[in-house]
Amino acid sequence: MSEPPLVQEIRQGAMWIRLNRPEAMNSLTPQLLAGLSAALDEAQARDEVKAIVLTGEGRAFCAGADLKFVRADVTGPEAAAAFLQRVLATMNRIAAFPKPVIAALNGLALAGGLELVLCCDLVIAARSASFLQAFSKIGLVPDTGGTWFLPQRVGMARAIGLAMLADKLPAEKAAEWGLIWQVVDDADLAATVDKLAAQLATMPTKALVRTRQAMHAAPTHTLEQQLSMEGGFMRELGWSPDYAEGVSAFMEKRAPKFTGQ
Repeated sequence: MSEPPLVQEIRQGAMWIRLNRPEAMNSLTPQLLAGLSAALDEAQARDEVKAIVLTGEGRAFCAGADLKFVRADVTGPEAAAAFLQRVLATMNRIAAFPKPVIAALNGLALAGGLELVLCCDLVIAARSASFLQAFSKIGLVPDTGGTWFLPQRVGMARAIGLAMLADKLPAEKAAEWGLIWQVVDDADLAATVDKLAAQLATMPTKALVRTRQAMHAAPTHTLEQQLSMEGGFMRELGWSPDYAEGVSAFMEKRAPKFTGQ
């Protein structure tokens, strides 16, 4: 019996979703995307799940879309287009997921796999991990948000260099450039991410998600528009149970017990 393309488990308030096609560098297929969609549905529906951890099995995190399914000359133009739309929908869903998402970068994030990482809120990378924006090697342009994420994270000069030259970017350099949050020794990756996920699981989920939404919107907003968005979020959250609990805990000098509401 073949291994499932995706494995999931819940621990310490977080759902771990592991891409499980190590022989193909965890490249995305229709079956894997279907499994990922189902896992996200479950994580969104279950109140006890307060955060998501996305990682890969083997030497790669993800190599992007499996080329067998994006080549119109192999699958036909309609099937290839439908598959790519499914990939894009998955990326959009992760970037806008109503709970925090952590990428535990176990190895190489290649092409669309890099964009999958950048859809996540926090990225913790093993020291041996790396990134490769390889589209120029096959005559294509970065897609699935690559031309949007990279310039914002590392600046235009570095983004163009990474995309045009397709040089491998080590995890430590990625952290130095501000592409990711943290680099840890390979042996410490799982424990570090477990601790971070458990921390996020105790925090006010709605406030975390609204923070992400505001920061994603900022590059295309005027200051007036951004202040208006912030004000709307503050008014919304100011009536939330988590805000009331946070204020009470502060006044009573105790640790808050947030529920994500």
